[in-house]
Amino acid sequence: MAGYIEPIKKAIEEFRKLPGVGGKTAARFAFAVLNFSQQDAEKFADAIMGLKRDVHTCPVCFGFSDTEDKCEICSDEQRDKSTVCVVEYPKDVMVMEKVRGYRGLYHILGGALSPIDNITPKDLTINELVERVGEGDIKEVIIATNPTPSGDTTAAYLAKVLEPYDVEVSRLAYGIPVGGDIEYADEVTLYRALEGRKYF
Repeated sequence: MAGYIEPIKKAIEEFRKLPGVGGKTAARFAFAVLNFSQQDAEKFADAIMGLKRDVHTCPVCFGFSDTEDKCEICSDEQRDKSTVCVVEYPKDVMVMEKVRGYRGLYHILGGALSPIDNITPKDLTINELVERVGEGDIKEVIIATNPTPSGDTTAAYLAKVLEPYDVEVSRLAYGIPVGGDIEYADEVTLYRALEGRKYF
């Protein structure tokens, strides 16, 4: 980053921390912010700080909440409390919500099992899922982990640990490309995958 003055260098370094952002893109972001008005720059900075200050983890599903209590979905009395869709990350909930046919609840694992990366069941919210199922209100668990080796391993493991319970366990059908993330699936593909889910 030779030639850049220190404040620009620092901004570029910070933007490079974002996933998929290289040096050139980071520099474009930094110069774009330089062109902001003072008011827009302050709003931009406040929005970033707000993510850390105002976004909390739901104590039930482990998704995003704007309060320290249950999230909007878990608090919604109109949702189907007997069905839980298990996803890897909170962002996957937002994708699944585009599927208008689904009105159940969610459970966010916080990732997927990966022996190579030393991610074990203790690193995920699997015990909490089992506890939720053990309470007896849940009748179906839809596993919507990504169709990757880690996602498949996680789905198989969840099906096994839930076997002792009186609950139907299904897996999204492969309308989603193998190796892809549900984050990038369109609404129709997700709906077909949901409708064609496989039961264990």
